[in-house]
Amino acid sequence: MKPIIGITCCMREARYSDFVRHAAILPSAYISMVDKAGGVPMIIPPAGDMTSLLDSIDGLIVSGGPDISPANYNEEPGPMTTEFYPEQDYSEMGLIERALERDMPLLGICRGMQILSVAHGGRMHQHLDTTPGHEGHGGFLGKSTEHGVVLEGDSQLANIMGDSFIVNSLHHQGVSDSGSLDVSARADHDGLIEGVERKDKKFCIGVQWHPERKGHDLLFSALIQAARG
Repeated sequence: MKPIIGITCCMREARYSDFVRHAAILPSAYISMVDKAGGVPMIIPPAGDMTSLLDSIDGLIVSGGPDISPANYNEEPGPMTTEFYPEQDYSEMGLIERALERDMPLLGICRGMQILSVAHGGRMHQHLDTTPGHEGHGGFLGKSTEHGVVLEGDSQLANIMGDSFIVNSLHHQGVSDSGSLDVSARADHDGLIEGVERKDKKFCIGVQWHPERKGHDLLFSALIQAARG
């Protein structure tokens, strides 16, 4: 049996045929990569408490999306923190908590890594271009750039991906403190946290870049393999 992988999504106004509708949306690259790696993708919308769906899946991907409400790390929104949805935060943090209680394999991508960190007591840089040392970190507002990352040699992420490689950058916020999570990767040019994980879990990894857009098959294959167990 192929493992079923739940993938969180956003709900936003989106063009649907000739109309604009409030829709549950997810870039299809997530679905393609899970399918390619041998899993069955199942989209999970942020419709309140979705933890009952954990009985129906074998692994969880917390996908990219908008900013996290700064209230989750006891801050007020900065001038560039303008799009956040507390309902989505609530839904995803509930899924993260219950999935980890089950030791369910979990991969957080971009926003997913950020909310995984916040769920473990971490904090955020609300806008990298106004954060000393991280100005010009990478692309955002629809622009994608690339930079290198350097991994911790004893990390699960390094065992899967190697010691260093090139990633894409599509975010204006970044993790300033990963809380109780171990830092597994940093940007080679400014030291920003780019990977986190929990060593006490079978598979709990967060990455700041978008591996589904970079063709990082190894990471998705490792998630699927963990979900098979």
